[in-house]
Amino acid sequence: MSSAIAGIFNSFQDYLNAEQELREQIRTIVKEIEQSAREILMVLQNIHNENTGEENTISEHCAKARKHFEDVRKGYAKLADVVPSNQYYRFHEHWRFVTQRLCFLASLTVYLEVKVLVHKDTVAEILGVKSNREDGFHLDLEDFLIGLLQLSSELCRFAINSVTSGDYDRPIEISRFVNELNAGFRLLNLKNDSLRKRFDALKYDVKKIEEVVYDLSIRGLKPTVQPPTQVESK
Repeated sequence: MSSAIAGIFNSFQDYLNAEQELREQIRTIVKEIEQSAREILMVLQNIHNENTGEENTISEHCAKARKHFEDVRKGYAKLADVVPSNQYYRFHEHWRFVTQRLCFLASLTVYLEVKVLVHKDTVAEILGVKSNREDGFHLDLEDFLIGLLQLSSELCRFAINSVTSGDYDRPIEISRFVNELNAGFRLLNLKNDSLRKRFDALKYDVKKIEEVVYDLSIRGLKPTVQPPTQVESK
């Protein structure tokens, strides 16, 4: 082999080694973010425990979750430092799924706090990333939307568990919110396979929550004065 060809292939190997090292850095940081996401999930899962549906208790869980989001922001700051600015989508698969999970957790936290649909800009701020692609390391729109679709499934579960705990107001609130969320997604022309599949699950969640509300109605447990729920951007 000539020295010229050897030099060319040695440069290829240097490139491959550098990329492998970068991917290892990214994996290490993502593992830290995933750990923070698990801790947030563990905190918020407490809303499903019987007799812990009171607003003051839920506020405490949200406050604890907010503290863990501080670690999430540190993790994304590290990612932003190591991922080349023009190669976001080249490495996106490494943090896509944890970002979707965190979008769900952030939107759940905001819903529990103020009962509104969180804005994409707010979730980006909670995660410590940019909202727009042009600004740098950002929150991908599809990741955000999948997070919202995961939110509907969690709220469906919350509605059922609230009835078990004797809270008959909350399923009404959740039903209105999820119906509004469903109406919003119907405005989108979803071409992404993952989004379409998740949207099908949303339609199932809507039906399941409606069945819970109907069951409350025929059993005479539906509140006569329904608590207002407003779905808006924050």
